[in-house]
Amino acid sequence: MAFHQILGHDFYAKVHADIRTRMAAAGIDLLLLDTNDDVIYTTGFSHYTTERPVVFAITQDGAWLLMPKLEEAHAAHQNIAAEPIVYFEFPGVDNPFEVLGRSFPNLTGTVAYSHAISLARVGQIEAAFSNAKRAIPSNLVQQMRLVKYPEEIVLHREASRIADAMVVAGVGLIADAMASGGVLPSEIEIESFVSRHAMNIMHAEHDDLLLVQGLASGLVYSGARSAFPHGMPTGNPVKRGESIILSLGCRVGGRAAESERTLFIGDPSPRQCEHYAVAYEAQRMATAALVAGHTCASADNLALAYIRDSGMEEYLLHRVGHGMGVMFHEPPWVEAGDQTILEPGMITSSEPAIFVPNFAGYRLADTVLITSDGPDSMTHYPRKIEDVVIA
Repeated sequence: MAFHQILGHDFYAKVHADIRTRMAAAGIDLLLLDTNDDVIYTTGFSHYTTERPVVFAITQDGAWLLMPKLEEAHAAHQNIAAEPIVYFEFPGVDNPFEVLGRSFPNLTGTVAYSHAISLARVGQIEAAFSNAKRAIPSNLVQQMRLVKYPEEIVLHREASRIADAMVVAGVGLIADAMASGGVLPSEIEIESFVSRHAMNIMHAEHDDLLLVQGLASGLVYSGARSAFPHGMPTGNPVKRGESIILSLGCRVGGRAAESERTLFIGDPSPRQCEHYAVAYEAQRMATAALVAGHTCASADNLALAYIRDSGMEEYLLHRVGHGMGVMFHEPPWVEAGDQTILEPGMITSSEPAIFVPNFAGYRLADTVLITSDGPDSMTHYPRKIEDVVIA
């Protein structure tokens, strides 16, 4: 049976019902959300974010999506789970938020907006709903997004499968070049190859696609450049004797997953083996600590303490991980400062790492589902050192 990425209106009806329950408890009469990710989450509408506002509006009686006219046919094509409210252009002779406000002429209660909305838009909302009792920020949808619906988990699991396949494809490209004895591919060539590979899988094996920004992409950095955690791929060929990080991921149905491995181009040196052993064990400990009922902070503290106790504190640059959902990075944060209690249905990365200046970085990352039975790593590319040597 072919895989379906696009969720139906029955799913969004469930989301809307849960939002309305939370709105009623918080005394909110109208909720407005304007980020790309919240719009996907609540309506299934994917678009390129520009200066033109696209705003989801929900009350106890209905759900609407404010959009510019240039998106109207696009939204209809996607069969979105909201009624369109259309304005012509931005900034507009007729301000988009004034158009929105006129759609609710009798609203006198509480208007709420996402914490992520810009300060400039807050003033426009207050002006457009001048009869409202108050306009306040609310994170109720952000809190909902922490725990995934079963339909979302299916999408994340498929994204995880494809993210692993991207790593396999990258390794294969390098291995084939090594076998031929020729010049090895550049970081840019590897990144381009694995991204196309992921998209080809989706087109071949899925009946439908939710086209989103960052559909499939990755960070590829080798040798001394891999000591920069978010270094951009370059045109330099990778080299025998170096390590390389393939940090790859995709979004299926707008739901993200990532699979990341440090690999060795040829047999690793004793120094490389020493570094890798610490990164490997720290990541194993971090994943095992992603337990329902425990805090995000506890997993971060455990894994980073191991790295420090191994004498490699100077090579620490970041936390254990982050939540994943509609976005690759979203709450909760697997970091010592986040006391969020892990719950079944949450999804986070597990990626403690070390970065040795002027030599190499070592990071392994998996996409982990929190369950009542323990952490469920949805990415499965092998991690043992003998499995990450490209010979």
